[in-house]
Amino acid sequence: MGVIAERRSAIAAGTSAPRGNFFGQVAMLTWRSLTITLRDPGTVIPGFIIGVFFLLVYDASLSGAAAFFLRGQSYLGFVLPLSVISTALSGAGVAGQAIVRDIDNGYFNKLLLTPVSRAAILLGPMIAGAIVIVLQALAIIVAGLLMGLEPATGVVGLLTLLGYALLLGMGLSGFIVGVALRTGSPGAVSGVSFLFFPLTFLTATFTPINLLEGWIRTAAEYNPITYILEATRGLLNTGWNAEALSRGLTSSVVIFVITFAFALWSLKSRTARK
Repeated sequence: MGVIAERRSAIAAGTSAPRGNFFGQVAMLTWRSLTITLRDPGTVIPGFIIGVFFLLVYDASLSGAAAFFLRGQSYLGFVLPLSVISTALSGAGVAGQAIVRDIDNGYFNKLLLTPVSRAAILLGPMIAGAIVIVLQALAIIVAGLLMGLEPATGVVGLLTLLGYALLLGMGLSGFIVGVALRTGSPGAVSGVSFLFFPLTFLTATFTPINLLEGWIRTAAEYNPITYILEATRGLLNTGWNAEALSRGLTSSVVIFVITFAFALWSLKSRTARK
């Protein structure tokens, strides 16, 4: 009877699981996760509020002092990428919550019985979570433009900034997804999301890295967020810089590769326990 029940579950899952090639599977699972996530505005709005709040407070508090080290550059352009990254760090839990939800309602186990690629199962919610972060980042950029932001690289630079937000969002989501697979706990996912937040303060948060000293400078030099900040700040304040953009892109890709490997490892560990 247990075998029959398992086969029936597999058939039931197969009727709702995405078919086709790998990219089709990723697209379908991404759309599913994104649709379910956006049905609950409470998962999207807080990240936007946090980002805009930081943008307003940082600009109001430090824009005057910034004249001493930015040499005529816009402090709004300097701090806006920090607000975007803060949003990404706080909003990365969306993907993990999607995994936990599917584990709780049984859909995840049914999905594992289908021929769907294991990588697609992970990438779907990760990309959906990253898209939510991009939407939040877009809202922050609009707020910045309303506050007087004049990006040095124009619209293309703003789109490039959103691209960095997408890559970073996917990387951070990978770690959260790994934790969700290992614990199946919404509390653990929420808790680990806050562990990312200190990364924004162990970098060149309010001043350029060359003005930092001691242990905080060492931490910033080893923090990949530093190079993403430098790349995106350049887009807004100084123009195109291939070296800075390359370092930022490399940092984003490294974060994604490491966290996606962790998510895959966590998935294998979970399926091995079944």
